[in-house]
Amino acid sequence: MNARPADRLAIAVAQLNSTVGDIAGNAEKVRRARVTAAAQGADLVVFPELFIAGYPPEDLVLKPAFQAACRTAIEALARETAAAGPALLVGTPWLDGAKLYNAVALLDGGAIAALRYKVDLPNYGVFDEKRVFVPGPMPGPVSFRGVRLGIPICEDIWGEEIVECLAETGAELLVVPNGSPYWREKGDVRLNIAVARVTEQGLPTVYVNQIGGQDELVFDGVSFGLHADCSLAFQLGAFREEIVTTQWVRSGATWRCDTGPIVSGAEADAADYAACVLGLRDYVNKNGFPGVVLGLSGGIDSALVAAMAVDALGAERVRCVMLPYKFTSQESLDDAAACAKALGVRYEVLPIAAAVEGFEAALKPVFSGLPRDVTEENLQARARGTILMAISNKFNLMVVTTGNKSEMSVGYATLYGDMNGGFNPVKDLYKTEVFRLAHLRNGWKPEGAMGPQGRVIPENIITRPPTAELRENQKDEDSLPPYAVLDPILERLVEREEPISAVVAAGFDPIWFGVIMTINMEVGLITPPVGLNLFVVNGIAPDISIAKILWGLLSYVLCMLLAIVILSVFPEIATWLPSHVFGN
Repeated sequence: MNARPADRLAIAVAQLNSTVGDIAGNAEKVRRARVTAAAQGADLVVFPELFIAGYPPEDLVLKPAFQAACRTAIEALARETAAAGPALLVGTPWLDGAKLYNAVALLDGGAIAALRYKVDLPNYGVFDEKRVFVPGPMPGPVSFRGVRLGIPICEDIWGEEIVECLAETGAELLVVPNGSPYWREKGDVRLNIAVARVTEQGLPTVYVNQIGGQDELVFDGVSFGLHADCSLAFQLGAFREEIVTTQWVRSGATWRCDTGPIVSGAEADAADYAACVLGLRDYVNKNGFPGVVLGLSGGIDSALVAAMAVDALGAERVRCVMLPYKFTSQESLDDAAACAKALGVRYEVLPIAAAVEGFEAALKPVFSGLPRDVTEENLQARARGTILMAISNKFNLMVVTTGNKSEMSVGYATLYGDMNGGFNPVKDLYKTEVFRLAHLRNGWKPEGAMGPQGRVIPENIITRPPTAELRENQKDEDSLPPYAVLDPILERLVEREEPISAVVAAGFDPIWFGVIMTINMEVGLITPPVGLNLFVVNGIAPDISIAKILWGLLSYVLCMLLAIVILSVFPEIATWLPSHVFGN
């Protein structure tokens, strides 16, 4: 063991990307990081929360074999610290008797020198740790080479009590392993929380966060350190792996970081774009797909997704397919081809007329005498989804979905059609954000992106009115409010969960709110559960054909359409009750 005077401590921050379930791979990352940190003169290497298991492990962590494998990996790493080099602080699930903890293990001198358990288990949003872990006892500091380290784990610093306990029991320096996922401005939230704890207790802090994508979550890193006066000691970059050794020196009664980089993190739209790219890259790579396939329609959503896919994986791993029908304009064909050429991807045009007409021919006995409606439009989307899935099956390529959050929030999408796919990188971007990111990418290439420089999305795709092209001269605004109106309303309803009265008070016309709710209602009436109920009724009474059931429903559908017209002219019919209950 390399002893150092207690007035100096070199802490390596291992901001790394773990893979859930890949215990051997994660352990190997720990070994390589130790070698790197040793070359930098580190005394201690700190890894993110639950690094050995990958975060979040969810139900996998409940399997006894998985728990045992994590323990075996930790014990093996501990033995390796008997050789010269830095100690390790590694996050791992840990079974103590019958209790499973979210733990960190200090590995030093060939042994597990200390264990500390997470106390405050988050149980909100994407977190459900109370379901799988037991809260640990209130912790005291760990003695490490003459320094008393407080080791709160992630959520443990979001309240006052745990850090206060560590301060009162003699901690000199906080080392905080984290698995904190990204959302816009999350970095400021983390920093403010840490500043609050430092202000209360005067303890300098090393905050280590993971990076990487895990299903719907993306972790952005941006690990940092704070001095006792709350000044920034160091800060690592966003969305990239780094191993950086920071030099801490005792200064009077406290510690200060003598050396450490300060890197500005990505902000706003640039951070959102980088998060989408990283999330897609990790989902594809961690699940072992050789590449992806997507439908390139000539519209803004698929063009942006194609650009993200190329930035994430490289052009050689991205296959784009144009799937035109009779409503597809020459403008869309030209724009899709131009986008594919700019990105350098494999591009094919596979017309879907034969598939759609085949479906219509098969359904003709059932649909005879009924007017064309959204059903036939959905057949086009489902034909496209079927073809993309066939290519996926044949070539082992993952289908990438291209629907934005605006469409998904109001149901402006086709189940088993354009909603097909394994991963959607723009699922959390509203339509107006999609346009902004397309503009951004044409003038900026993110660090580490594998796509080309310059304009990759033709300007005409960005400027032309959005359209699904499922019928003649269709525009999105035929069915939806303008996105400039729709998206702010959705943001208030979905993100902020504001009541209707607050939305109206903010200046939004209640008519538009009524339109949005009507669209959602319509989706439910046309597709499951009502659409499904038609087949249930037919199964119960097979002597009654679906055609007869549909004819029986026609009068109700007509009444529903009449109601929509009336509500559009007299919106107060729909808004008076919410206004009465919640106030204006």
